[in-house]
Amino acid sequence: MLKYITSIFAILVCSVSFSQEDATTETAVVNDTVPQLETFPLRIGIDLSKPLRMALEDDYQGFEIAADFRLTKKFYIAIELGNEKKTVDETQLNFTTEGSFAKLGFDFNAYENWFGMQNAIIVGMRYGYSTHKQTLNRYTIYQTNQHVEGESLLTQEPGTEFTSLNGHWIEVVAGIKAEVFDNVYMGFTVRLNRLLSTKEPENFQNLFIPGFNKVTTDNNVGAGFNYTISYSIPIYKKGKKKKVEVEDEIKE
Repeated sequence: MLKYITSIFAILVCSVSFSQEDATTETAVVNDTVPQLETFPLRIGIDLSKPLRMALEDDYQGFEIAADFRLTKKFYIAIELGNEKKTVDETQLNFTTEGSFAKLGFDFNAYENWFGMQNAIIVGMRYGYSTHKQTLNRYTIYQTNQHVEGESLLTQEPGTEFTSLNGHWIEVVAGIKAEVFDNVYMGFTVRLNRLLSTKEPENFQNLFIPGFNKVTTDNNVGAGFNYTISYSIPIYKKGKKKKVEVEDEIKE
């Protein structure tokens, strides 16, 4: 009899023990907030295509600084400043254009970065403005009938300098930027430009505009590119709260 009582007591003790363990063990799913800091940097660099052109072309000089600053997750404000000097030597005309330009606009990053990355596949727009001067070095009068003497449409003497010229245009931009070393980025963009307006010299015209490129008499659309190396400078960091589901065993 004592044996049966002892067995029943042992079974009851084990049952109570397991019941208490199940009651004190729960699986909880909580919403935790894990702070993450996103960096908003300023990237500043130079256009390497212009020094390359200087090495390959004797009649060209140029320099450009390019910078962008992250405003939101996808949008960046962009600015480019520079100057160019270009001598165009054609059969009937030789002139030199020299001046400065500025471009201001935005880039949209279509690339989905991992957290902490700043690589980009960009599309964007720029508004461009230049202020420059042109020097008419020489010109040759073209006549279809060599037996008829006609008055030249160019009344200026060779060496005449035209100052206070300018140009306004817009650009559509597409390209990439990638981090090659810590905080060092390489980028390449192509540009499609459309001239909006220009102040031309009297009895002459703007045939080259710094920052825009070559201008033709029957077309106000141009194209260009740049190849940049830049350094990223963290300006500030903004916290981002991310909801995380956490499973935990609580044992008392």
